[in-house]
Amino acid sequence: MPKPKQIDLCDGSVIPILYEDRNVLALDKPSGWMLAPNTWVHTSRNLQLALESSLMGGDFWARSRNLKFIRYIHRLDADASGILLMAKNPAVLAVLSKLFEERRVDKHYLAVIEGIPNQAEWECALPLAEKVPSHKPRPGKEGVKTFEASKVRAYVDPQNGKPALTQFRLLAQNGKRALIEAHPLTGRTHQIRVHLAESSFPIVGDTLYGKKGATLALRALQISYRDPFQKKQICITAPYKRFAAAYGFPEFQFPETKSSAE
Repeated sequence: MPKPKQIDLCDGSVIPILYEDRNVLALDKPSGWMLAPNTWVHTSRNLQLALESSLMGGDFWARSRNLKFIRYIHRLDADASGILLMAKNPAVLAVLSKLFEERRVDKHYLAVIEGIPNQAEWECALPLAEKVPSHKPRPGKEGVKTFEASKVRAYVDPQNGKPALTQFRLLAQNGKRALIEAHPLTGRTHQIRVHLAESSFPIVGDTLYGKKGATLALRALQISYRDPFQKKQICITAPYKRFAAAYGFPEFQFPETKSSAE
């Protein structure tokens, strides 16, 4: 029997599997799932805990792979959707985490922003620092929105901030909003969100740095890296048409990944 191409969780959630090899699973994380420690046991929206519980419960997606371990390699904001890379064993976790730390993973995002940029391409190099909130919610009991709002908050700090660089490209526009591609060349906390907000183009639905909204319009579109185990280049692209259509761009087609968009 073939291995399922999705993970069915006990609450009815379906997590599509975008890519798999002997070392990793690339999941299409839905918006609203947090990446929190597995000690956050009082919420059904902790993706790491949900996956571990499903694995230990012997669910077919894990059993068919003889999977004994799963752990996220990098972070994706709770309200963002898209590619999330998961390690299948601790050794892979250590090696690929280092790739992210050393900026050897190329990442591209789609975002819907408030306003229309007057440039087709631009970049933001404002240095960023982090502010740790004084209040932290009890594990899982106050929900995803509170978890997001109480996280470390990033801000521009020209004197003491760490270097941060994001490249942007205008893809489409519709009324007072635009669809853009964001390419972060560094990996600071909330880098894309802060750089866009500081450029006067906050992401639609960004409660922290823009206006309140139902959903953060940010999607991890593509990840590519040189796999040190297989000695080859890996490029993973997430579907994007539903995301674009949901924000008023039904005809949009990403020009560089036409074959991967369906």
